[in-house]
Amino acid sequence: MSQELRIRTARAEDDAELAALDHRTWSTLHAVMPEPEPPLPPFFCERHAVEDCLVAEVAGRPVGYLRLGAPTPLAANAHVLQIQGLVVDDDARGRGVGRALIRAALAEARRRGARRLTLRVLGHNTPARRLYESEGFAVEGVLPEEFLLAGEYVDDVFMGQRL
Repeated sequence: MSQELRIRTARAEDDAELAALDHRTWSTLHAVMPEPEPPLPPFFCERHAVEDCLVAEVAGRPVGYLRLGAPTPLAANAHVLQIQGLVVDDDARGRGVGRALIRAALAEARRRGARRLTLRVLGHNTPARRLYESEGFAVEGVLPEEFLLAGEYVDDVFMGQRL
């Protein structure tokens, strides 16, 4: 990137800009939910708190985000965190933004005392799968043809790593 990339914790005032980024980058390559229609829903909600989102920015403008969260509400599963969304703006792809967000998530998960970090990725999302593998994630399970997206059956791939 020609300007310095910075990763930071989200702020409440990022809501509209992150919702717009989410809408701009929506694709069946990585999304299983229907494409959001304007007016866009709030980005932050009860399920996705402000403090659970890492923002990648260049020149003060968000160019990506990563959401962390608990995979379940169970106390017996509290030692695990999950990446529940990773988005990079189209014009920032291929410039290390996703990698920087993953590394920041690994550091944040360790800081929070997690023992594992997991994620789910669509089987046809080869670029994301390669990125996750290059950062130490391994396939831990596959649900074949779990989703029907744009007329195609797509696998749901579970990946994870010990911290």
